[in-house]
Amino acid sequence: MKKRKVDVAIIGSGTAGMGAYRAAKKHSDSVVMIEANVYGTTCARVGCMPSKLLIAAAEAAHNAQHTKGFGIDVSQVTIDGKAVLERVRRERDRFVGFVLESVEGFDENDKIKGYARFKDDHTLIIDDHTEIAAERIVIATGSRPVYPPHFAEAGDRLLVNDDVFELEDLPKSIAVFGPGVIGLELGQALSRLGVSVKVFGRGGALATLHEPEIRAYAEKTFNEEFYLDPDADVSGIANIGNGVEITYVHKSGEKVTETFSYLLAATGRRPNVDNLDLENTGLQLDERGVPEFDRYTMQTSLGHIFVAGDASNDIPLLHEAADEGRIAGDNAGNYPEVRVGLRRAMLGVVFTEPQIANIGLSVAEIQERDPSCYSVGEVSFEGQGRSRVIGKNKGLMKVYGEQGTGLFLGAEMFGPAAEHIGHLLSWAVQQRLTVSQILDMPFYHPVIEEGVRTALRDLNAKLKIGPEMVEHCLDCGPGA
Repeated sequence: MKKRKVDVAIIGSGTAGMGAYRAAKKHSDSVVMIEANVYGTTCARVGCMPSKLLIAAAEAAHNAQHTKGFGIDVSQVTIDGKAVLERVRRERDRFVGFVLESVEGFDENDKIKGYARFKDDHTLIIDDHTEIAAERIVIATGSRPVYPPHFAEAGDRLLVNDDVFELEDLPKSIAVFGPGVIGLELGQALSRLGVSVKVFGRGGALATLHEPEIRAYAEKTFNEEFYLDPDADVSGIANIGNGVEITYVHKSGEKVTETFSYLLAATGRRPNVDNLDLENTGLQLDERGVPEFDRYTMQTSLGHIFVAGDASNDIPLLHEAADEGRIAGDNAGNYPEVRVGLRRAMLGVVFTEPQIANIGLSVAEIQERDPSCYSVGEVSFEGQGRSRVIGKNKGLMKVYGEQGTGLFLGAEMFGPAAEHIGHLLSWAVQQRLTVSQILDMPFYHPVIEEGVRTALRDLNAKLKIGPEMVEHCLDCGPGA
């Protein structure tokens, strides 16, 4: 077995791993990056990019089929499922190519292929060919889809989100289990592309929504397009050869057995740390077997070991993984000097329609801090001018502010253009702006952002900082 000594060993070459590698190389030339599978990030191969390609096709189909409200009649819309999925794969492969170009730029001597396992706190065994003694280690092994064991009853009719993009054609029907981010995005997209879709959940949760009123509004809205039961009673799953048979209690109360082409398990992802032989180390692990760590330094209970990206089980978003990788790699390369890294304001977006955005602190986090020291402003987009003009007038938004200081704390939104509004408000959170300071910013007319201004004015009034709300205020313009 080949033996090597290095300053820094990075396990994983995804978004976090590549970020860690680049950061560590600024401090030392003695760095290796270990990869068990193909190069290319989760985002590029099976995550954000192929899913958004599918969603873009679905939006094109949906918009073409819903023109009558503007006085325009499109006689027939034909969806070529094979062409849709071929474009998804073609463009997906292009994005993966950009990632591979980056990896190809890394020193070949720094790249090791194989599965890494801990022999002890400083030693890694790579398959049966290499033993690495590392002064510092970064765990950036990503995550993988997981589902309950009984889903295996679906046999070859069971899909995870990774599999959807490899289908040669759109299926006739699909049962989606898990109304989280992945399940809702793919479920709605497939529905808009002509697939018969039913989405089942447990416990009532819906994507990243915390506000009960917004969650109920979103559930009602999605059900106008496809069947969605966030708290379903499913009693049977069986492979019947040409499909999967699912027995469940319909929302009407009737017990139903229905056959679907596939069952899509979108029930979450698991950090890839369970096969690292962490029991051979002194690492302190949480209840899921993930190393405990400081999210500002990415340092674990063993000072020389760091964790980053989806492997940390913190916030499974690409921009967060990039930040975590950079912090972990910088601290691993510069160890024993460890510094706090920049953690940005929370921003999460779900690319359904209407979109979902979570900005800053959630209402649950605010209540945990001090349940009596905040106020909530809100707006409906049903009557909002620009939203009505473009026919996207569905949604609710709630914004949160701190009493006394007037500090803007965060927001939750289900509505049009949430991906853009979310950015603006997350910047405001990170800059620690007050609600009054945001309201002093320019608002053009007519734009969807005027709805945000309405919510913030409502909030400022409730904070006893701004004036009471005025219906149809003169300086807002009609329908603001």
